[in-house]
Amino acid sequence: MQIFLAACRRYVRMMEGAANTADTASFSGSCLKGKETDEVKKYDMLKDSPGKSLFFFALPMILGNLFQQFYNMADSVIVGKCVGEDALAAVGASYSLTTVFIMIAIGGGIGASVITSQYLGAKEYGRMKVSVSTALISFLAVSVALGVFGFAMCERILAALNTPGNILEDAVLYLRIYFVGLPFLFMYNVLSAVFNALGDSRTPLYLLIFSSVLNVFLDLFMVLVLGMGVDGVAAATVTAQGLSAVISFLLLRRRLQEFPDVSEGEIQSSAYSPKMLGSMIKIAIPSMLQQSIVSVGMLLVQSVVNGFGSSVLAGYTSGMRIESICIVPMIASGNAMSTFTAQNLGAGDPGRVKKGYRTAYGMVFGFALVIVAVLSIFHGQIAAAFLEEGSSAEAFATADDYLRFIRFFFLFIGIKAITDGVLKGAGDVVVFTVANLINLGIRVSVSFRFAQVWGVEAVWYAVPIGWSVNYVISFLWMLTGRWSRKRVIG
Repeated sequence: MQIFLAACRRYVRMMEGAANTADTASFSGSCLKGKETDEVKKYDMLKDSPGKSLFFFALPMILGNLFQQFYNMADSVIVGKCVGEDALAAVGASYSLTTVFIMIAIGGGIGASVITSQYLGAKEYGRMKVSVSTALISFLAVSVALGVFGFAMCERILAALNTPGNILEDAVLYLRIYFVGLPFLFMYNVLSAVFNALGDSRTPLYLLIFSSVLNVFLDLFMVLVLGMGVDGVAAATVTAQGLSAVISFLLLRRRLQEFPDVSEGEIQSSAYSPKMLGSMIKIAIPSMLQQSIVSVGMLLVQSVVNGFGSSVLAGYTSGMRIESICIVPMIASGNAMSTFTAQNLGAGDPGRVKKGYRTAYGMVFGFALVIVAVLSIFHGQIAAAFLEEGSSAEAFATADDYLRFIRFFFLFIGIKAITDGVLKGAGDVVVFTVANLINLGIRVSVSFRFAQVWGVEAVWYAVPIGWSVNYVISFLWMLTGRWSRKRVIG
């Protein structure tokens, strides 16, 4: 254990050196020690041009999220190629359930990040630190409870979702290992949200690069050397991301020391504030419900796909993995817009938020064009990458058909994400939540209603419809301007 902690400390010092040279710029609170370098100004969300601020903040988040998806890709590619189609389907069946729990973590992170960002924008650094410690303590307790629940109930849930019998045992094994490490996985997502709230989108990127490379090596070692199957890739993912969570926590502790304990006019307070927790809950609960209910809805959609057999499920899993990569720049743009909004509202400048929102449209249009071009040229090769050479023609056709359809519609999730980002950053989450639940309702109802008529294609026909309706609702609410008058910190 001492050797492990010493290695962590050495890695933290190395990461801090990189962060201090290349990443200092990402902190809006750069005036902490009276030093404003050219790099600080370059990325200042409160002062620089909105386009530059959003792009350079979103770029590390895009790379980081791609590495996050790399975890799932590594599991799927290694299992699909080295173990077989049934193992790939087992990981795919597990993925939808694990997403429910991670979405709860993301919802909690949203609540913590909005409060933290607004305190940062207001330069109330003492309260900002209390908001961080309050979030970490509260969500660690939640993650332990969810891990116990998931471990005990995963077999019943998978059986209720019509998981094919030939993959049920492997899916349960994967999930039970996953839930043992859920507190680490959960806390890593919350810690990343805190870093992003502080304006630091590069430290999570560095950690994801480290953990993704480690994950691949562990996957290969456990599957090829030790002869393990889905249990090996589950253990590899938990180990890699657990180590990243520990290092992330140590880095955050050191980073917070750069801020003064209290700012002028503040009163020293304890490390835990029930009042701040209440403010976070007001934002986090709707976001948690929205995120988790959407994931439950996707589980219901998964049950529709399960009814078409393991080959279609394997192809659908491949297509969903690729979709999750394609939406990364869109989601990152939305998260950047959320942090940008929270900091500038904390500083009392809603007009700057509107300028940033208009700029964000250009970003997502550009990303959408790149995605269409890549999928138009390489859709077949990309779909085949997740399937072993002997996979059925039905599995390949399912993945390829999905990609050829969905490639034209990623713009819809992009404009939805940046609009939702403004509402999240403002703490105006009620309409945002309703819009996303309507999106979910469309996807579930169309899938169940028309799967027997159109086949499995009904599942993906519903996707762009849901995205576009979600955008229209959020956009119309944003036009009312009520979000600009919200300020969730006292």
